[in-house]
Amino acid sequence: QVQLDESGGGLVQAGGSLRLSCAASGRTFSSYAMGWFRQAPGKEREFVAGITRSGSNTLYADSVKGRFTISRDNAKNTVYLQMNSLKPEDTAIYYCAASRRDSYYVLPRRSDYDYWGQGTQVTVSS
Repeated sequence: QVQLDESGGGLVQAGGSLRLSCAASGRTFSSYAMGWFRQAPGKEREFVAGITRSGSNTLYADSVKGRFTISRDNAKNTVYLQMNSLKPEDTAIYYCAASRRDSYYVLPRRSDYDYWGQGTQVTVSS
């Protein structure tokens, strides 16, 4: 089992940047594929970005492509989400998730993930 702890959320003006971090407990972080999801008020939780176990493959939602970057440091048991050129529509609670599935491809579905963090709020003002 793994525990996930997100940090780095906050209030930022449109056009600004934030970097989210997700620290994982345990010694087997490199055996998990990782993803970031977000949920805005009144909306379903949606996929934002994902990364495979080794970090060799990444995938992004169309809405964030070119603005967000996911990365991981397996030595630090941490996955990151660098968010640039933020827009008011990026406002949401952002969740980190871990999957035990062994896949060459990034896993974009909520059901692919086994463990979730508590979330961190990101608010982008116009």
